[in-house]
Amino acid sequence: MGIFSAIKRDIKFTRSLQNVMAQVKGIDPSAHTLITDDIESTIERYPDNVAFHFEGGTVTYAAFEARANRIAHWALKEGYKPGDTVALLMENAPDYVATWFGLSKIGIVTALINSNLEGAGLTHCLNIVATKAIITTADLAPRISKITAKLDGSPALWDWDGDVGQNLNSALAELPEDRPDKSHRAHLTGLDQFLYVYTSGTTGLPKAARISHARARRSFRIAISTCPLTPEDRIYITLPLYHVTGGFIGQGGALLSGASVILRRKFSASKYWDDATDYGATVIVYIGELCRYLLNQPEHPKQRAHKVRVGIGNGLRSDIWQQFVDRFQVPKLLEIYGSTEGNIFLMNFDGKIGAVGRIPKFLEKQFGDVRIVKFDIAEEQPIRGADGFCIKTDWNEAGELIGRIHADSPSDFSGYQDKEATEKKILRDVFEKGDAWFRSGDLMSRDRSGYIYFKDRIGDTFRWKGENVATNEISEVLSQYPGIKTANVYGVEVPDTDGRAGMASLTVADDFDIAELRAYLAKELPHYAVPLFIRVEPEAQTTGTFKYRKVELVEEGFDVAIVSDPIWFSKPNTDGYEALTQAEHAMILSGEYRL
Repeated sequence: MGIFSAIKRDIKFTRSLQNVMAQVKGIDPSAHTLITDDIESTIERYPDNVAFHFEGGTVTYAAFEARANRIAHWALKEGYKPGDTVALLMENAPDYVATWFGLSKIGIVTALINSNLEGAGLTHCLNIVATKAIITTADLAPRISKITAKLDGSPALWDWDGDVGQNLNSALAELPEDRPDKSHRAHLTGLDQFLYVYTSGTTGLPKAARISHARARRSFRIAISTCPLTPEDRIYITLPLYHVTGGFIGQGGALLSGASVILRRKFSASKYWDDATDYGATVIVYIGELCRYLLNQPEHPKQRAHKVRVGIGNGLRSDIWQQFVDRFQVPKLLEIYGSTEGNIFLMNFDGKIGAVGRIPKFLEKQFGDVRIVKFDIAEEQPIRGADGFCIKTDWNEAGELIGRIHADSPSDFSGYQDKEATEKKILRDVFEKGDAWFRSGDLMSRDRSGYIYFKDRIGDTFRWKGENVATNEISEVLSQYPGIKTANVYGVEVPDTDGRAGMASLTVADDFDIAELRAYLAKELPHYAVPLFIRVEPEAQTTGTFKYRKVELVEEGFDVAIVSDPIWFSKPNTDGYEALTQAEHAMILSGEYRL
């Protein structure tokens, strides 16, 4: 790149960064201003704007708030108080947003439950937040009924139509649509909790990340200045609203700008461009896997007939980035980096393919709270020098991305509900005695121009189907199946897919029967967490300290030509595992099987 091009790029970057900072400037965590107040302000300015296009109908901002107000009055009638938790288990719908918004009006914390969960994972997510009630839909309510005996505190079950739980629609029908008195939340500040958003983290069951009002006020504003958003925009969201990308970046951006959301209950690759074109989408919210699914679809007559001017999201890999832009003619993609609970936020303002963000050399002091440190892959720990402190990586060297923790920052690491899990994400005495840094769990590298590139997830967590998959959780479920002695779960690469597919290496007893294993796992785990491959070894591979070895297993993968142990494969559109043959292995590599 020539010097003038570099200067032009740096000026653009600086201006874009200034715009983002201007949006969040002045957010005081100690002030009595909540995200609820910001949303109410939007509604006062744009009451007649369409808030949602959903399944053939529309909902204005005024109607959206009327629904939320009824939710608030319902919670008051039920006796819930500020600081109480109510769990929300739903697929995407306007009522999803109205529910957490309404509850926030009286200081109630909403726990956003992954709608794919069931069994032990669902039980854990509900118990860890001590929920007082569960709001769900008729199709998901039976999952709650199956685990009722395992739930702490006997939370009340409400579903919208009363098919299984108490009838929420009937309860709301007689309640007022006016705003509840603000005195119910007047004592709260930006430091108080707004939501629980779950993340699998690096190990174990899903963790409940505490999201404060101040953090939400910053996160909801990200898309406003970067896209930028206006009240005339229409944002197409197919990602689940219980995730930050869809629920905060997309939905949150709309709620603070007066834009409309074109909301789909679930992502559909075949209907994507129909929706985007027919509803006049101007902004799309993506994850990398979504983009790959769209590229795998046959040519669509409307794939270039849309009015989309910008996409914002994360996880878009370099191998499909340009393909996506060229085929679908989306003029601008804004790749962002962040985590549900973390204190690191990066953005690729200028569309550098493959980069998740940039820290130019001339702004290193301003970004001094974000570093990449040398990392030992085998030990899964940052490397420390002779002085006991961590070491910054060299150019283009992969290391763990970390962010310095400041207790007074509105978007700092606020931790999980589980204190032990919180402590595991904190790295102490990093560059000086007493400092504390958030561990992202991600390996990153930085080039000489300052661009930062994602390399891999650290340790036990891998991504598949747009979700983080915690291997320890799967191992625990597997170990409960008759005949399984040990279970070592890891992710393996599959050509032309994002993330890694789940594979489990087992040691088994004589009475092990694989025939019912797939059905058992489908009951206990979300669909994306069920391993695609099962390998049975004569004995578990462990280190000298009895930790399971994964590096060698990952390298061998599911290649039946080099693995002498039996390998089973869960074929698409089948309910069980079948022995993997060399012919089928070749079909997977060629992409004939779409996993």
